[in-house]
Amino acid sequence: MARRSLLFSPGDRPELMRKAPGAGADVICFDLEDAVAPDRKAEAREHVRAVLTDPDFDPDAEVCVRLTAAEPAVDLDALVGAGEQLAVDRRADPRLDAVMLPKVESPDRVEEAAALCADRGLDPAAFALVETAAGVLSAESIAAASATDALVFGAEDLAADVGATRTDEGTEVLYAREHVVLAAGAADVDAIDTVYTDFSDTDGLRDEAAFALTLGYDGKLAIHPAQVDPINAAFTPDPEEVEWAEAVLDARDAADREGRAVFQVDGEMIDAPLIAQAERIAERAAASDR
Repeated sequence: MARRSLLFSPGDRPELMRKAPGAGADVICFDLEDAVAPDRKAEAREHVRAVLTDPDFDPDAEVCVRLTAAEPAVDLDALVGAGEQLAVDRRADPRLDAVMLPKVESPDRVEEAAALCADRGLDPAAFALVETAAGVLSAESIAAASATDALVFGAEDLAADVGATRTDEGTEVLYAREHVVLAAGAADVDAIDTVYTDFSDTDGLRDEAAFALTLGYDGKLAIHPAQVDPINAAFTPDPEEVEWAEAVLDARDAADREGRAVFQVDGEMIDAPLIAQAERIAERAAASDR
């Protein structure tokens, strides 16, 4: 499953939620947290439930809801319609593929959310949003939690938490950004990079997404539909990369059949790290072809 791009859509704007799949993101995330004012949370929960239980809402994307930090149980109760009679034009179960948990600082938070979901008959993937100093320092144990499917890095909240000044270069959050992707890699879960806040700066977004890819991230958050295509493009291997990866893997298979441990492709000696790189490119190319 590709998670190149995750597009946020505010939970109190049903017209935007219904349009969100048209942007082409791999994941669409209906937000009950930062994008919704406190006095509109209840209304937003109703809107999100209405969309998720609409039989006509069946996008070719992973559907996620970002729960609130303060009231995840209330959010989930609203999504499953606890105690209410379903209308005949609604499906009984919401289309809920994943939940995002904000400000995760320990693996217990992920396990508790998974238990809340299970109690309500839900089994979504869990995205742990690491966006505080404590969260970054606990990223390894959070990623290793059995319920965690992806780590998500949040640079803006982290900078606010530690009192850092955000810069164009991003050096103030670089250690944390690398730490999160290392933790995800060690646990073999997806790593999704932070938002790029200037949605009018396409060139800057391309550069940021390309840099996130070099760090090892699998995808990036988007806050505007216009950001989806540049992000998808950055995390989709280009034809030359795919051609090289296929040549390496074909040569590896031939060497295995012949009992050879060493082989070359176009004059380049291939070793285990390059084989792993080729496998990753092939996997990304296959996942992106949907």
